[in-house]
Amino acid sequence: MSTLDQSFQQPSFSIEEVFAEQQRFIVKVYGWMSLALIVTGITAFLVASTPAVKDYIYINHTVFYVLLGIELLMVIGLSAMINKMSANMATAIFVLYSLVNGLTMSFIFLIYTTSSIAFTFFVTAITFGAMSAYGYFTKKDLTSWGNLLLMALFGLIIASIGNLFMKSDTLMWITTYAGILIFVGLTAYDTQKIKNTNIIGNEGTDEDRKEAIIGALTLYLDFINLFLKLLRLFGRRK
Repeated sequence: MSTLDQSFQQPSFSIEEVFAEQQRFIVKVYGWMSLALIVTGITAFLVASTPAVKDYIYINHTVFYVLLGIELLMVIGLSAMINKMSANMATAIFVLYSLVNGLTMSFIFLIYTTSSIAFTFFVTAITFGAMSAYGYFTKKDLTSWGNLLLMALFGLIIASIGNLFMKSDTLMWITTYAGILIFVGLTAYDTQKIKNTNIIGNEGTDEDRKEAIIGALTLYLDFINLFLKLLRLFGRRK
């Protein structure tokens, strides 16, 4: 079992010390996640505002799909090889991923009004914050949630891919509402998991930063997917 998949607490740490270090760790996780969201948002806005870049990405569909493929490879690579990377490399890949995701997410500024995007982001932030706080502070073990939600997510992915060919409005709305529920639940579950798997006693080390980066990636993905699902509900088309 890797160091990022286990929770280790030395007997010499008091409950108060453990709690304090967990708090500092989760603040670092949120910090990295927030940085990634800022990079994604600024990149998406700049691309949508630059005709030459926008046309290069969206007129040539190959470029868009290549970028999606690069994103997928970076997420898989970072998740699977985090223990073999240096902390600086993991950080660089995470920030680069958020930038590339901004390139592909620039489409939202082409389809939806800026005001509806801002409103949806606000709703997402409030919802995400509430569920993340619940996951952090609740005494209830959310492991059972995770198992069900991951199965539901797998079904959602299959249904979404299938609807690319079926083009069913009904299925699209079903996956939208289901996706909102799934990512709301995953936000709470992932927050609790990140808190519980934090290794107490390695604060300030490279391993600690890699733990924070992989946690930030998980919550970043929850936030982005929840935002995109909610944008289908609240987004007003131009």
